[in-house]
Amino acid sequence: MDPQGGHYLNKAAVLSGLGAARMCQLLLGCTTMALVAHSAGFSATYGTYCMFVWCFCFAVTLLVFTLDVTRLHGCMPISWDNFTVAFAMLATLMYVTASIVYPVYFLRSECPSEGCEVRNYRIAVTVCSSACCFAYGAEVFITRAKPGHVVGYMATVSGLLKVVQAFIACIIFGALANGSEYKRHIPTQYCVVVYSLCFAVTVVVVALTVSGRTSSLRFPFDRFVVIYTFLAVLLYLSAAVVWPVFSFDKKYGTPGRPEDCPRGKCPWDSKLVIAVFTCANLVLYFTDLVYSQRIRFVSHSAV
Repeated sequence: MDPQGGHYLNKAAVLSGLGAARMCQLLLGCTTMALVAHSAGFSATYGTYCMFVWCFCFAVTLLVFTLDVTRLHGCMPISWDNFTVAFAMLATLMYVTASIVYPVYFLRSECPSEGCEVRNYRIAVTVCSSACCFAYGAEVFITRAKPGHVVGYMATVSGLLKVVQAFIACIIFGALANGSEYKRHIPTQYCVVVYSLCFAVTVVVVALTVSGRTSSLRFPFDRFVVIYTFLAVLLYLSAAVVWPVFSFDKKYGTPGRPEDCPRGKCPWDSKLVIAVFTCANLVLYFTDLVYSQRIRFVSHSAV
């Protein structure tokens, strides 16, 4: 063997904290899918979503782990570090929602008609899925930006917040599609435009960063991100005011939840979800703006 060639396999991808986190992700993800397929089961839209989360995250994690061990990620035309930390953040959020949705819709204190064994399997699914949240969260913690280390944008607080913002926007879109009655008023349609515009630009920012194309832009990427985040704060601030007024004020909507509203298909519930997550995203964009300004200030001072 050529002594200058080095090793073909990356031992650090296995014998490290990051490697241990990814192996735990694979083990827990595979166990979760096996339990569901064996006896726990799933059905309807919510169950399909949970199964998609477990399968998708397992498949991408297996790909990431394999490419890292074999060092083949260098052949891919992307920023590997930005991609892996962005995916780890996304997988954490997806697993958190699946770990909440699955027991809410499929787990009861009493035994189902299929028998108590099915309930026990569903408890095991919930435990494994919840544990996998921490495994993905551990990867985010390990790869996040640290003082004195040069890392990609997605590993910074601002980059991680971009993933959370896009994910919350997806939750808002899901609530909008679930009978939210947003077409009844022009101001609520304006809110939909705000959600869509901010989501689209956030996805573009993440895509440019992961693809490693930010340096090829004809304008300063960091300045563009700060300006966009500032505009997003203003847009979400307006939506956080407009949406509740035209959804819950007695002149335009219903202040309280109707008693005859069916669970899971109630427009009032969807409106409440949208209002809550609009405020949540407003806080995230504001935090993003503050952090971005702090980073720019530190960088300017260091020059």
